[in-house]
Amino acid sequence: MTPPLVSIICLCYNHAPFLREALDSVLAQTYPHLEILVVDDKSTDASVQIIKEYITRFPQIKFIKHLENQGNCASFNEGFHLSQGEFFIDFATDDVLHPERVARQVAAFQDLPANYGVVYTDGELIDEQSKSLGFFYARTTQGKLTPAPAEGDVFAQVLGRYFICPPTMMMRRQVLEELNGYDPELAYEDFDFWVRSSRNWQYHFLDQVLCQRRIHPYSLSRKVYQVGDKQLASTVRVIQKAQKLVRTSLEKKAVLTRIKYEARHAYFTANYQEAEELLAILQAEQGLTPVYKVLQVLTQKRVPLQFIRRWYHRWKYGYTAA
Repeated sequence: MTPPLVSIICLCYNHAPFLREALDSVLAQTYPHLEILVVDDKSTDASVQIIKEYITRFPQIKFIKHLENQGNCASFNEGFHLSQGEFFIDFATDDVLHPERVARQVAAFQDLPANYGVVYTDGELIDEQSKSLGFFYARTTQGKLTPAPAEGDVFAQVLGRYFICPPTMMMRRQVLEELNGYDPELAYEDFDFWVRSSRNWQYHFLDQVLCQRRIHPYSLSRKVYQVGDKQLASTVRVIQKAQKLVRTSLEKKAVLTRIKYEARHAYFTANYQEAEELLAILQAEQGLTPVYKVLQVLTQKRVPLQFIRRWYHRWKYGYTAA
């Protein structure tokens, strides 16, 4: 029996300093049945030159070069629609895969029922020089993980909290086909994918460290609450989608928890428009408690209290928030 084909969609945008390490990690996979697609989203650094070096040496790599920047979601969709894999990895080329990554996740899928659509793992965090910053999950001496990973039906969980390290996921093709890929109208993909896919598909956590996620000032995750960044507006749109998918009181409670969290962060980072939208949703859901009524007034009057967030981060984390 032929092992399933796995497609790795490698998404590049100005990743020249990290690109060779990333592509080398893909090519070093012990799993032999791979399809490698590299999509460059109109990089302005030396990324394209480096990719061309690799496709000369490794002609099995398929290369898609954008003439206009399209964003992560549209770039992934293009690679997905040109691919043949039964399973997928969405791989940003500033990250690094462990050699056994694909083999172990495929093996996990083969031991799971067919209604499992995603296998995710722990990940190591690294800096710009590839030095370890620790791991996504903190572990107690008894082996308890924080944040606690979830298994099976995780819909309510993904609504209410953040517990998945995005680059660790392997996805079943049928999931992406059912969703018609990522939503290209959004500025980022993971929250929307989690919400829409977990409504009908099960998730499995594999307790292994199989990739390195690079943390650097230019990564999308570092920009999400910067004023004017489009990711927060996308979060509002995803919450509106989630409202239509909710079926139980537990799920509705999780949506309210998410709305409150995002509204607070939007306000305390001076993203007033998104804060107003989120608080209006909270009001429509009859979740506007006295505290959030006050927050709504502060938002409408544009009262600048961002110093509170900066103070909190200095107190709790030892650094000043952006």
